[in-house]
Amino acid sequence: MRALRITTNVGVTDIEEAKGFYTGFLGLGTEEFHLGWVARFTSPESGASLQLVSGDATAAADSAISVHTDDVDAAFAEARSLGYEIVHPLTTEEWGVRRFFVRAPDGTVVNVVQHRD
Repeated sequence: MRALRITTNVGVTDIEEAKGFYTGFLGLGTEEFHLGWVARFTSPESGASLQLVSGDATAAADSAISVHTDDVDAAFAEARSLGYEIVHPLTTEEWGVRRFFVRAPDGTVVNVVQHRD
């Protein structure tokens, strides 16, 4: 699998309540998107970013990180062939991504995602 970018997913109870700290104090002032249950905030100066997640909209588990790739279907096939636990099946989501969740051997849930072009 080829990782293009990795984004940390921070679990929060309420995105609106939490975002002041991340946008103000940490300087992640650009809101790239906000779907109600997940929002990405980025520093306009450095490009550093993270996602606040209050509970995944379609998956039974929340992921700790999102790994962006250019071929999610190949990544899914590789994860299955290596015997890794698939936590959320390969799915094309209504908000424009194709993704699956896989559990790393240490227990970390990873969202492997490809955005539509």
